Amino acid sequence: MAKRERVIRMSVELPLWRALTAYRVLTMVYAVLVFVSEYRHYERPWVGIAFLSVLAVWTLATLPRVANAASCTKRFLGADLTIALTGILITPLADADARTVNGPTLPTIWAAGSVLAFAIKGGWRWAAFASSLVAAANLVERGAPTRDTLHNVLLVWVASVAIGYVVEVARASEATLARALEIEAATRERERLARDIHDSVLQVLAMVQRRGTALGGEAAELGRMAGEQEVALRTLVSSGLVPTTRASEAPALGALVRTVDDDDDGRADPEGAELDLRALLAPHAGSRVSLAEPGAPVLLPPPAARELAAAVSAALDNVHRHAGESAQAWILVEDWGDEVIVTVRDDGPGIPAGRLAQAEGEGRLGVALSIRGRLRDLGGTAELISVPGQGTEVELKVPRGRAKA
Repeated sequence: MAKRERVIRMSVELPLWRALTAYRVLTMVYAVLVFVSEYRHYERPWVGIAFLSVLAVWTLATLPRVANAASCTKRFLGADLTIALTGILITPLADADARTVNGPTLPTIWAAGSVLAFAIKGGWRWAAFASSLVAAANLVERGAPTRDTLHNVLLVWVASVAIGYVVEVARASEATLARALEIEAATRERERLARDIHDSVLQVLAMVQRRGTALGGEAAELGRMAGEQEVALRTLVSSGLVPTTRASEAPALGALVRTVDDDDDGRADPEGAELDLRALLAPHAGSRVSLAEPGAPVLLPPPAARELAAAVSAALDNVHRHAGESAQAWILVEDWGDEVIVTVRDDGPGIPAGRLAQAEGEGRLGVALSIRGRLRDLGGTAELISVPGQGTEVELKVPRGRAKA
């Protein structure tokens, strides 16, 4: 997230500082050329030579200072503006006729660069302050305000304030975007942890509750307690107060879901290797679950293959939980080249209309997180079709080009 924020900030501010750097160099060269072209008309040319020498050395020596906001300190801005104001005010010393003929000041348009530095650094308020000082210096240098002087002063003031305002808006926008990205990342991490909890602890608690109720006696009391803990944990998950420990560090607590973090031999996947989805789904096949798969390997990146297999496990768990232990389920794996489709169908009673929304509101997030959430993170989709009395079908689609970690 920090990397994304840095990229966003660079995309907004860095071009402005680069443009200011180029502006200062070009306008310094322009000020020197203007002085050289008007050299004969100056009564005290040594004043202009001295000032422009200082200006050239200062501009070139302080180029790193206008590279970014961090290096452009308040002290530097004050010194830079002082040089610009000094150059404007001493112009009559170099050429007494400058006031009457309305000629350019010694720093000419270089002075606007100091104002722009204030605008980029501090926004429109800083720009208004700096441009007002430059305007006052120009009026003092001219002695009496003329139309051209007022026009130039107003132009610099309006342009600098506008640029400062745009910079403030850009910074506010990038801060909002960075915050939105942080919230999105936190939400995705929370949903991932919630899925892992759903696939392990919640499923085991639900199984203990069902088995305890069926056995009766002391087991029924254990089942009741497990049910209470399941409700409390579901509330915790749905409220977002999920522990920040890595889900891979928590052991699987039941046989209802087969969680695969490594290859079957316990070794981590080689870098760049792909997993055969068929191998991850094969353990589900049994007397009540039929698996139909292509004859060729269905290869996917390891994270995508595991997440898709976990979504299938969640769908099968819903079959066993809601359709009954005697329900029959079918898994169909299709590889279409550009996408992989896995369909899970059962012959249970189906899902009543509105039941999924009600379950999600109660904190039962099996379909919302363990199935749809996983497919959304993979760039895929999960479609659920259910007809009361005719079973349920879940179709999971994962596009290959986006099925990455």
